[in-house]
Amino acid sequence: MKKYLEILKDAAITKNPTFVQLLGMCPTLAVTTSLLNGLSMGVAVTVVLICSGTIISLLRRLIPDSVRIASYIVIISAFVTAVQLVIRAYLPAVDAALGIFIPLIVVNCIVLGRAEAFASKHTPGEAAVDGLGSGLGFTVALALVGFVREFLGSGTILGGTPLELAIPFAKPMLFFVLPAGAFVTLGFVIAAVNALRRASEKRRFEKEKKL
Repeated sequence: MKKYLEILKDAAITKNPTFVQLLGMCPTLAVTTSLLNGLSMGVAVTVVLICSGTIISLLRRLIPDSVRIASYIVIISAFVTAVQLVIRAYLPAVDAALGIFIPLIVVNCIVLGRAEAFASKHTPGEAAVDGLGSGLGFTVALALVGFVREFLGSGTILGGTPLELAIPFAKPMLFFVLPAGAFVTLGFVIAAVNALRRASEKRRFEKEKKL
């Protein structure tokens, strides 16, 4: 259990795909105009990461090294297609909002990266936990960026209108819904997360030093 918790923590926090490795920037910047869009994309990627990582791990000794990347893409694309069909059938509004970025999960560097770097070298259970951790880290990142952009850009959270209630006389700023606003928001969120991480590491270092 401890081993799995370490894998989960490493994938979600220590090597967070968005805040630390800066991977998956296209969907992070493109679909986070709202909190719902960010959460939806994050969940879709998480499902693909878990399922594809598990299958790739199971087949890792059967896939020839010369065609491993092509094989990974075929496996990943099968799960992406399944996820897209489910979303299209039960959440058509989400499917319309995410658009081309759902099928582009096939070539998402987070998914391919974890398949090559982790799933192909570890057991199915470890690969599934790593996929879960990477997916959760990615989902939290998209949710944070989506929350800030929707709150400041549209004045809403999940369709509500809390901006004027939270900040009297405040008005939505269209800038945060535009592409430039995505870059600015992501930059500030990454800076805030890194500041929190450094503060946490400093406190841990000082505590260890006292001991």
